[in-house]
Amino acid sequence: MPTPTTLLAFCAAALILIVIPGPSVLFTIGRAIALGRTAGVTSVAGNTTGTFVLASAVAFGVGAVVAASEVAFVVLKLAGAAYLVLLGVQTIRHRRASAAAVASADRQSLARVYRQAVLVGITNPKSLAFFVAVLPQFADTSRGHVPLQLWLLGAIFCVIAFCSDSVWGLAAGTARDWFARSPKRIEHLSATGGVMMIALGGVLAAARRGTV
Repeated sequence: MPTPTTLLAFCAAALILIVIPGPSVLFTIGRAIALGRTAGVTSVAGNTTGTFVLASAVAFGVGAVVAASEVAFVVLKLAGAAYLVLLGVQTIRHRRASAAAVASADRQSLARVYRQAVLVGITNPKSLAFFVAVLPQFADTSRGHVPLQLWLLGAIFCVIAFCSDSVWGLAAGTARDWFARSPKRIEHLSATGGVMMIALGGVLAAARRGTV
């Protein structure tokens, strides 16, 4: 297992990277603006689950194999980008329905919101690149069980990410509720959330191997 010093160093590095708004934050804000606080936090949970799957894959070698294949990396990248664009387009198309159902927006199928976010997390090539490039640097081969060390580091990263992204989701959801007093404002907010997801899809589509 990693030493306490190594764990503290990794937590500090992870926190610095996580608090800087990136794909996960933009996705969370977009969903919270479009669907409300509950759906925003649910999206964080789903996205974190998907990220943990990537971390586990890297820890046990699968992620490294995918990252080493140009074709596999491109497929993963484009799949994630296309799915985000699809979610964004759907959000914009249904913005009027969202405005008409503000009172019940947080009570829609959270299971579906969660599943969508899991897929987004799994297909995020930036997370894959980060785990492949960074996690091994904090593993101590002299302490044995390297895959378990990497898995633990990935789990710690996901816990920190969940806490940080949840703050963004709650803040964005609260702003949405404030603007919800006007149906037109909700339409604009939902459309904004959709545009953010489409833009994020474009960013991921342009992501290069090894970038974070």
